[in-house]
Amino acid sequence: MAHDFIPQGTIAELDPDMANLLKREDERQRQTIILIPSESEAPPAVNEALMTSFSNVYAEGYPREESRRQTQAEILDFDAELAQYRRNSDPRYYKGVEYADVLEALTRRRAAELFAANGLSADDLFVNVQPLSGAPANNAVYTALLKPGDTIMGLNLNDGGHLSHGAPVNRTGQLYNSVPYFVDPQTEALDYDAIEAQVLAVKPNIIVAGYSAYPLVVDWSRFRAMADKVGAYFLADVAHISGLVAAGLHPSPIGIADVVTTTTHKSLTGPRGAMIMTHRADLAKRIDRAVFPGEQGGPHLNTMAALAVALKLNASDNFLQLQKRIIANADRLAEKLQEHGLRVVGGGSQNHLLLVDAKSVAPEGVELNGDMAARILDIVGIVTNRNTIPGDRSAFAASGVRIGTVWISQRGFGDKEIDLLAEAMAVTLKGCLPFFYAAPGGRRRRRAKVAFAAIQRGREIVAYLTGQIPAMVDGDRPGYLQAQAAGAASQHTLTVRGP
Repeated sequence: MAHDFIPQGTIAELDPDMANLLKREDERQRQTIILIPSESEAPPAVNEALMTSFSNVYAEGYPREESRRQTQAEILDFDAELAQYRRNSDPRYYKGVEYADVLEALTRRRAAELFAANGLSADDLFVNVQPLSGAPANNAVYTALLKPGDTIMGLNLNDGGHLSHGAPVNRTGQLYNSVPYFVDPQTEALDYDAIEAQVLAVKPNIIVAGYSAYPLVVDWSRFRAMADKVGAYFLADVAHISGLVAAGLHPSPIGIADVVTTTTHKSLTGPRGAMIMTHRADLAKRIDRAVFPGEQGGPHLNTMAALAVALKLNASDNFLQLQKRIIANADRLAEKLQEHGLRVVGGGSQNHLLLVDAKSVAPEGVELNGDMAARILDIVGIVTNRNTIPGDRSAFAASGVRIGTVWISQRGFGDKEIDLLAEAMAVTLKGCLPFFYAAPGGRRRRRAKVAFAAIQRGREIVAYLTGQIPAMVDGDRPGYLQAQAAGAASQHTLTVRGP
């Protein structure tokens, strides 16, 4: 061929602006402490699988059903698989997908083997690995099991639930009749007796358990019993805790819930995606059809390849030890923050996350809120997110800061590092002076002044914990955080505006 039209060259050569952006994002991740519970650092091998030629392939549909019960060795017998494909083809709409079939069968099998629990084997599980993220996975389950107008019961969003569990601003709260349940306002924990009484009164068509901001262990069997009493389906969304579940460190809902969904990029430390699992053969085909063609078109095969790598890595002892460290770090961080005088929602953490009540910072009677707290911590180099906590009325006026320990545990944080991190967070937040000012239109706006000494101490600890300095000493430390703050070097107080 005389010429092709595929540009050759590196990103730096072809798109230097993007190369610069990517470099800056890499630097941000290296030089900050990331405490977002829904984020993790995918291993290099996982990212390597993302950048493969599978990203070029379209593969609407599914592999043949018999492949679900093949062992990994049988799936990877390429001669046998290709002979079968040539003889019988497959159910997909596209051809040229013989290796896509192997990939999807392998990914499903690895997921089934990793999550098999409660007396069920991998052969007993039906796994769909095509959902592009958690919300589409949940919506596909609703499409498979419900009719518009049916009643869905999930945890109230402000109490730690998720948008896709029936929140009014989400399509699930608009397409279905959403009746939320709540945590106990005093203990900030699930009150199973109160929830059961509500279930018996409402008689929902589906009960959803599994949360985006709930720091305690979930009793799946109690929800199963509730669902059985009213003839409801039971969906367990383990998106946040699936790594702990896979490692056997949190009770598994497999075989208890009718359907289990999870994302693949939180504590599971894989690529961004999702899975749906069920032990019920009568629901499996309905779920598959709800994913494709109901919810989406062709799957992202490169993501599936990355997920297959992650699932293999997650069957190792290294992954088990990581999950143990994640739990231990969350528990210790909650303990140390409380010792520093910050209130932790629910009194602690039993999984990978915790919630700090920013209102516990109120030196002159005006309370800090979650948005200001998260923004001030970000200035120091500690990345969190504002979050509602029990008692909040709006996500726009959230009182909490949500914190997760997956990323820092991957980076090797232990007790010493956790204690320093708690100090950095407490010094920074307790160095804040929240106040109100009169805004146009007669409204009161909330702001916070931050003592510069608190900012400096927080930065020093972050620089040490991220390896930018060998020890906590005075002096100039060039880097991401210092460049960000250069314009404020002459200021004694930083003022952060918030809603």
